[in-house]
Amino acid sequence: MDNPATLALALLGLSGVALVAQQKPKPAKAAAPDQTNVLNCVKGLSGCDISVLTPDEIKEVASASRKRNVDYCMDGSTLCDPTRLATAEANAAQSARYRRNLDKCLNGSPTCNPLLMEAKDAASAHAAAAQRNYDKCLEGSATCDPGRLSAGQSKAVQSADARRNLDRCMAGSPSCDPLRLTANETTGVRASALRRNLDRCLDGLSTCDPVDLSETEAKSVRVAAQRRNLSTCQQGLASCQPMELKDVDLDAARSAFQSRNVEACKRGRPSCDPSLLTGPDMAAVTAAFQQRRNRLRSQESKR
Repeated sequence: MDNPATLALALLGLSGVALVAQQKPKPAKAAAPDQTNVLNCVKGLSGCDISVLTPDEIKEVASASRKRNVDYCMDGSTLCDPTRLATAEANAAQSARYRRNLDKCLNGSPTCNPLLMEAKDAASAHAAAAQRNYDKCLEGSATCDPGRLSAGQSKAVQSADARRNLDRCMAGSPSCDPLRLTANETTGVRASALRRNLDRCLDGLSTCDPVDLSETEAKSVRVAAQRRNLSTCQQGLASCQPMELKDVDLDAARSAFQSRNVEACKRGRPSCDPSLLTGPDMAAVTAAFQQRRNRLRSQESKR
């Protein structure tokens, strides 16, 4: 061992052994058990296999199942099994069921079970139903039950219905019942109908009834009709009635036609009547055609 070469070889051998020892693979950790079945059982899913559960897992699954059943019972679900409830849980579920039924009865739900309510709550539900019926009657709803109204409510409902009928009559609705109107209301409705008829006549509508017009109204309607006819004639429309124009209006219509004819001739339209053109009009038409010819020549020369 005193030989340096021998000592060096010994050290190299020891290093190789140590290196090999360090490079040996470490034993792999055990894989975590699959929790899919446990989770399925805890959640109450159909893929649960109870036979492979450990005792602790069975306890966990049973606890989750009891909690789900309590939640079902509290929510009024058909999945509730009341036989699995403890006394306190059963009382809480019964209270929740009572509150749900009371809310339905107070809101007029058809699924309300009035036999489940206590006397004080039944009285509240009855009062709520009476108020809903009263509101429907005030609105004129077809679902109103007048037999459930008190004397004061019945009077208020009749007044509301009379106001609605008056509004319909004032608006000229076909559902108006004139026999229910008072003398003053009948006078107001008649005045409203006359105003509507006057408006229709002033607008030249076919639903105008000239018989219902007063002398002053008939005069204003004739003036409005003359203005409409003059405007129609000045625009050259086919509905123009030249025989109904006054001399002044006829001159205005002729002047408007002359202007339209000049413009039509300037634009070379087929509606132009050159026989109606005056000397100045013909000169203006000639100048317009000359301008178009010059413009076309200028465009052709640029190509």
